Formats: sequence, C-alpha cells, structure tokens
Amino acid sequence: MAVRLITALLLALAGCGAAFITSTTAATGEDWSRFRGPNGTGISTATNLPVEFAPDKNVLWKTPLPPGHSSPVLSRTRIYVTAHTPTTAKDKTTYQLFVIALDRQTGKELWRREIPRTHKGRLENVNGPASASPVTDGENCYAFFQDYGLIAFDANGKEKWRMPLGPFNIFYGYGASPMLVDDKIIVPVDQDLGSFLLAVDKNSGKVKWKTDRPEVISGYSTPTIYQPKTGPKQLLIPEAFQLSAYSVADGKRVWWVRGLACEMKSVISYDNEYAYINGWGFPLNQPGRQIATIPFAEGLKRYDKNNDGFVGRDEISGDDPISKVLNPNYGFDAFDMNRDLKLDTKDWDVFRAMMASENGLLAIKLGGQGDMTEKAIRWKYQRPVPQVPSTLLYQGALFMVNDSGILISFDPATGNVIKQGRLKGAIDKYFASPVGADGKVYLISQDGTVSVVKAVGEWDVLSVNALGDEVFATPAIDNGKLYIRTKNTLYCFAKQS
Repeated sequence: MAVRLITALLLALAGCGAAFITSTTAATGEDWSRFRGPNGTGISTATNLPVEFAPDKNVLWKTPLPPGHSSPVLSRTRIYVTAHTPTTAKDKTTYQLFVIALDRQTGKELWRREIPRTHKGRLENVNGPASASPVTDGENCYAFFQDYGLIAFDANGKEKWRMPLGPFNIFYGYGASPMLVDDKIIVPVDQDLGSFLLAVDKNSGKVKWKTDRPEVISGYSTPTIYQPKTGPKQLLIPEAFQLSAYSVADGKRVWWVRGLACEMKSVISYDNEYAYINGWGFPLNQPGRQIATIPFAEGLKRYDKNNDGFVGRDEISGDDPISKVLNPNYGFDAFDMNRDLKLDTKDWDVFRAMMASENGLLAIKLGGQGDMTEKAIRWKYQRPVPQVPSTLLYQGALFMVNDSGILISFDPATGNVIKQGRLKGAIDKYFASPVGADGKVYLISQDGTVSVVKAVGEWDVLSVNALGDEVFATPAIDNGKLYIRTKNTLYCFAKQS
C-alpha cells in the first residue's frame, strides 16, 4: 500500500509577456526559502558544488539534530527545521515538537522552541510528526504541525503569532508544507473529510481567506505558484484524481484537469507551458491490474451480514478481488473516511473512485477556465512511478527515480524515455526528491546513499556517497553548499580548498 508522505519540485522559467510560474518570496539572492527551493523546483543556480563527500569528507560543518522528515529552509542568516523527540515503532504517540534555528555559517544551534501538542495526529508507516518543512520570508520562520497548527517566529526565536488548527483526519498523517505568496502563508489541508485551503496574513496571523474543498480527500502535495498571462496568481495543487488551480487573491478554483492518481504526494515540475506530475496510489492502480468494482447496493447484499445498511470492518470475507482490497489488513481503513469502522455509500464511492484511478506521470498544459481535461493532457507515462519523490525538470530533461534506485530521464516534449538504468550502489527506497544544480542531479536513498549524476538526458553517475544514516528530507542548495539532513545530523558539504 502506498506510503503517503511529502515531497515536490518544479523549474522556474519566465518568458517576456508569457504565462509563467513565479518565485515564492522577495528574499534576495538564492531562494531556498521553502520546501524544495525556488517555487519548489529543486533547482539552484549555485556552482562549484562537491561531487564526492561523506561524514568525514568535504564537510564544512555538521550539527546533531532530533529526528524530523522536514527539509531545511534558508533565510539570509538562518537555517530553519522542524523536529521531534524520537518515537518508537510501538509508541508513536509520545514526543515533543520543535522549531529549530541554526546559524548558516557555522551550523551552531541558535534557538529551539517547543511547540504545544493540542492534538494527537494520526501517523502511519514511516511518516513522522514533523514532516512539514517550514517557510521563511528571509528573516521570519513560519511552521505547521498537524498536532498544533501554524506558528510564526522572528529570526531571534520570539513568537510573532500562533493559529491553532485541527484536529486533522489524514490517513498517513500530514505531509504537505506551508508556502509563502506575497504576504500570505498558504496551507493546503487535504484530508479524508473537510479538506480546505487556507491563506493567512504573514504579519498578523489573521485569516485572509479559506476555501472549503469537500470533494478532496487526503493528499500530501505542496502547491506551486503560477502566473497566467492575465489575472491574479494561481496556486497549482495536485489533489486526489485531479490537478486544480486556485486564485491567490480569493481562493476560488479557476481550472482543473482530471486523471491524476488517487493520492498525490509529489509536487509538479514545469516549464513555461506544461506541468509534469507523477502519482501512485495502490499497486492495483497500475493499468492492467485494476479490478472491477460494484455499486454500494450490491456491496450491501454481499457483505452487510447484520443488515444495518453499512459494510462493517468485521464483515469482510472471501477471496474475490474486492474482498481482498477491503480486507482490514490491506485497504479497508483507507476508505473509511470518518474512521467509524464501517463503510457508508460515500465511503464506497471513494473506494470505487480510488480503484478506477491510474498511477502514472502526466504532462499537462497550464491555464484555462473550468474543466480542461479534454484539452490539457499532452502525454502519459504509465509504467511504475515512485510513491513519494517528485520529478526534476533540469537542463532540458525530466528526471524521475523509482523505488529500488531506477533512474529514468524523459524528453519532456514527448514523454519518450531517453535513458533508464539502476543506480548501482544505491538500491533502496527513495523518499527525498532529487535536486539539481551545477550541471548535476543529487539523489538520496532512504539508507543515506547519495548518487550524483550528470544532468543530461544520457545521464552518467559521477559518484556514489554513503552518509551512513537514514534520509527522508530533501536537500537544500545555496552558494556552493549542499545541506543534507539525515535522521540524526544536518550536514553542510562544500568543496574544501
């Protein structure tokens, strides 16, 4: 079953007079101020980056940190992360939450603020309570926790404001990250019931607008900013089954394209005309492996043994394909939207929709009004795609790393595969998304193996580096430095003279 987590990326290209996707903040210089850097692209203009590095090689500094899947973000003088005290496999309910600031030059911890836990958010599989990356405007830090909500600090760690939110109903726990657009903090909450999109004034913490999205179920994708040729900026959000665009000015939905997977974790990649988005839900969402479902009335006849008008968790039995999917040890809980241990007609409709959706990578034309599905899809790639990592569009090629370390490069214009191969020495699951800079692509597996690849369609592996610790967080890049967060340490790698 899919692991619903975080991840994302995009490429910023702006043409004179053309629609484009824009930077997220007004910070000067490099803008790694949010999850995956400039507008989530995963792209940096930094040069002179190290190709070979290790815990004892090309290390400018390293700082111990508590665990957390959130990625480091960079202000002018600070590095911000979220973290939590360790949990165990048997007990994921007892922990403390933190926002931590470090000095960019030395890695020294400058301050640590504990965040109150007003809720006990659901966590499944490898997801953790500090998965959302913070965002900064160049000075201040804004962080989101599913166990609390939003909170803001200045560069010295003084609290500016707080906004308790929740509780949230997200199957695997929260995975998206807040982002900054002009003076608005944007928070997407894609949950099984009661999804919404929130815009908060960054200075006061007051709500600017809130858009209810009752048709949206759980998701884990961080939005992207898109500026059409005319009209206000838009937020592009990969939602369950569709890509939607919302107005930054008032939160109203402007256009959408159906055909995405049943749950989304990645963020789009893009050029100045098309978005590229990968999604994976269940193994049974692979074309050719999908099962036929039945209407709710037939489901009641087959499973409703106590005739109460619901399909209970304890009423599922049989070896047919539907029974196997609804088995409590497989998929039942993913379709039980209100966690009442039984499926009603709405839950059953979600089950059918999720089973009918398809995994894959899509190229989608940007812009429009209303339902653009029939006009917008340029191409599809429907062989297996990764569960979590986003793609990387860099130097004219689209890169995607699958589980087990299979790297594929695509021609973004046609969807044709340029090269596919296994990253030798880096055969493992991948949660961190690839990042690109200095003509190189950096890919990090869960076990902390970093492959550095030449950023061309016919890619070659330049080096394989072992960090000796698990990695879930996507790296940050700036000014010749590579920041990688492992389970226990934040490293700053740079070439040493």
